[in-house]
Amino acid sequence: MTEPRLKHVQCLHGQSLHRMAYWEWGDPANRQVLVCAHGLSRQGRDFDTLARALADRYRVVCPDVVGRGQSDWLADPMGYAVPLYVADMVTLLARLQADTVDWVGTSMGGLIGLGLAALRGSPMRRLVLNDVGPAIEYASLQRIGTYLGQPAHWATLDEAADALWAISQSFGPHSREQWLALTRPQLKAEGAGYKPHYDPSIAVPFRLVTPELAKAGEAMLWQAYDTLRLPTLLLRGADSDLLSRDTAQLMTQRGPRARLVEFSGVGHAPTLVQPDQVRAVTEFLLAA
Repeated sequence: MTEPRLKHVQCLHGQSLHRMAYWEWGDPANRQVLVCAHGLSRQGRDFDTLARALADRYRVVCPDVVGRGQSDWLADPMGYAVPLYVADMVTLLARLQADTVDWVGTSMGGLIGLGLAALRGSPMRRLVLNDVGPAIEYASLQRIGTYLGQPAHWATLDEAADALWAISQSFGPHSREQWLALTRPQLKAEGAGYKPHYDPSIAVPFRLVTPELAKAGEAMLWQAYDTLRLPTLLLRGADSDLLSRDTAQLMTQRGPRARLVEFSGVGHAPTLVQPDQVRAVTEFLLAA
């Protein structure tokens, strides 16, 4: 199978429900589930390459976190935060009825996975954190804030791809074909052209983060990380401005003592499209 199935699950926020979309690969009866969670302004189709590589071993599920892709947008933008995302994933896992859950999370998706893994009774078996950890460099948040939620309209796919590449070169080298494949799901039709796939309001709570709030969040994330005892793989772009090398090294010494793999020529964040990146993830997940 080369294309995934699109499904939805109803999730609760306050006194209202919202639908979260997810893309499913592989045998829907397979009780061994791999969830792949994307970054802040991305969506579940980012993982097409990795999902194709693993769909014969797993039921691979790639959600569009609420406010992104094919999922609903929230009426209250302050809901766009990791605690709600974790709650949505708990609802998703209940729907999937998985015996075991492995998790690959890029950036924000890694923080969601960390929050889920730290819950008492979590079904998670293995965790891959892609270029994210408890300490997040504030300068990187400021960089992302320069484009997140900004209005945009592109006349063609190629124009959109060029514009998105201008803010995404830290992802590392990609062929034009690879970049177009990553770009198409990032777009929604608007008139004769395209606009970004996500709710611009996801930028509202993001822009309220101060250095002081970031430090307080860091303390809570380290506390959660230090409780983990499951096998953990930490991926890092060697040029990442979000996950420092010092933080990555600490993560190999604390909590689950993550195994660290770095990719040269890549910043924040590896897209898990290139063969060496796919190989690092698959070898870890399929290890005895």
